[in-house]
Amino acid sequence: MKNLFNFKYFKNDLFGGITAGIVALPLALAFGVSSGLGPSAGLYGAIFVGFFAALFGGTNTQISGPTAPMTAVSMLVITGIIATFEGDVSKALPAILTVFLLAGIMQIAFGFIGLGKYIKYIPYPVVSGFMTAIGIIILVTQILPSIGYYPKEDLEYVNQFKPQAKQIILNNILKKEVGEDILDLEDFKETINKAKHITQEKILKESKTLAGKEASGVIGAIKVLPRALQNINWLELLLAMGTIFIIYGFKKITTKIPSTLIALLVMSAIAVVFKLNYRPIEEIPSGLPIPNLSIFTDFSFGNISPFIFTAVTLALLGAIDSLLTSVVADNMTKTKHKPNKELIGQGIGNSIGAIFGGIPGAGATIRTVVNINAGGKTKLSGMIASVLLLLILLAFGPVASKIPAAVLAGILITVGIGVMDYKGLKSIPYLPRTEVAIMLIVLVLSSVWNLVYAVGVGLIIASLMFMKKIGDITTKHSDVKSLIEEEAWEDEANLPDELKRKIFIKHIKGPLFFGSTSDFQQLVKQIPKQASVVIIRMGRMQYIDQSGLYALEDALIELAQQNKKILLVNILKQPRYLLEKIKIIPDLVNEDQIFNSFDDCIDWISEKIEMSS
Repeated sequence: MKNLFNFKYFKNDLFGGITAGIVALPLALAFGVSSGLGPSAGLYGAIFVGFFAALFGGTNTQISGPTAPMTAVSMLVITGIIATFEGDVSKALPAILTVFLLAGIMQIAFGFIGLGKYIKYIPYPVVSGFMTAIGIIILVTQILPSIGYYPKEDLEYVNQFKPQAKQIILNNILKKEVGEDILDLEDFKETINKAKHITQEKILKESKTLAGKEASGVIGAIKVLPRALQNINWLELLLAMGTIFIIYGFKKITTKIPSTLIALLVMSAIAVVFKLNYRPIEEIPSGLPIPNLSIFTDFSFGNISPFIFTAVTLALLGAIDSLLTSVVADNMTKTKHKPNKELIGQGIGNSIGAIFGGIPGAGATIRTVVNINAGGKTKLSGMIASVLLLLILLAFGPVASKIPAAVLAGILITVGIGVMDYKGLKSIPYLPRTEVAIMLIVLVLSSVWNLVYAVGVGLIIASLMFMKKIGDITTKHSDVKSLIEEEAWEDEANLPDELKRKIFIKHIKGPLFFGSTSDFQQLVKQIPKQASVVIIRMGRMQYIDQSGLYALEDALIELAQQNKKILLVNILKQPRYLLEKIKIIPDLVNEDQIFNSFDDCIDWISEKIEMSS
């Protein structure tokens, strides 16, 4: 906690924290609304994640809270779980928050096992495609609220789902009877009696759930867009457009005051002062946030088991998002963050945030940059930003509840535009085809299918492409040639011709792994018959995996069956450890046939092997 309460920097941290908190306010509200849990969930996430990630994290100037990528993935969890609870958010909330809590605990575990140093190996095309997809998702899904169209409130649209809703309700009755062992296939009297009690309100509620689900996501929003354009609420559209205009226009006047906050205040004031008939956001509860203990009392593994992989994705995404922001902070402050400590801090923040009903968050680049530029120096700046949000919640919660929903939609549209990776998109004509393919696959699959699975597919393809490339490079530089065919290394150049005819030298010039074993397996077939000694030079083979190990073992066994003398030169630490573990040394190659240098090997051959024809 060094420098945590260093009052030498208190004034700097105070200005940095207040400025970052002001910037975070409209975004926290907007991300909360976008997630589906309401503006209070966004505020709680910003307060608790921001405070505890700053307190326990490894980046002094980091400001954490809900971010676009984390909110987009959270939407998957929220939508999916709400659907399993028949559209009842209050019943689904414990399961939703449990998944968020699980993601936080995973982040803590990542920090303890030292995963932080490996995050940098996530391929850029995967990150680029994902970030651009996040922008597209936010942009497209916010078109509907920005024009004041809500599918669940369009009765003509909702009524289309009534037949399907009746079927689902009836199926639920049958499932319940099966669970209670009261279903009688010969007499459906009990089932019919229950069906008679299905009210129109129940059918309408289920229809609204189906309508909302059908119109969700990029594909859903595009499907319902023609209908939405026929039912534009022009007041809501003007509020959204005014918000967007102020956000971009005010930046040209000054960047010292957050344009997002100005847009929020100005457009909300216009709506309230002129008593416009606009749609406000959900009411923000007043008073201190309280823990949602139903996470523990109503815990059911069955409810969260389909979302375990999504929790892993949330945890990894939060880790990547945070550590990338930490790198930005390092570059600006000329400091060095502690990646594993940062993951632990983020995990603690997300875990506590989930218990209090907040959506997950991560290190937020824009807010962190604002904090540093305003003077933030220590962890105290991030904690001050969160305390400011808590004070705003307590003092102005009822006032904030009057913010127009269209204004937050306008803010989110600018976020969607800003989060896209334009650098990656502009580089498409110049990048290798494989990297462009990975970027576009992740982009398309994330936008129209599933964010979580798309990232998984992208990582698998990127890994396979990388392994193929490394295999090709290793094979190219590790050709199987005899000493006569291959260009001799410097210490081999002056060997007598008679000796050259009797030995076969194999150079392994890189890692021997599953991507490069096919070439090595041809070794035995290409050894000249007159060669009685096989020298395998391993000084440049830094690594061998299980596939490479067994390929080497098979080759040595076959050489031993042909009565070839096998000599190994300059075995490095990792390969030697594995060769000893599976008994290649000493069962196939004795210790006296292993040499630290090529000269020692040649001396041994001169003494032990008869050179005469």
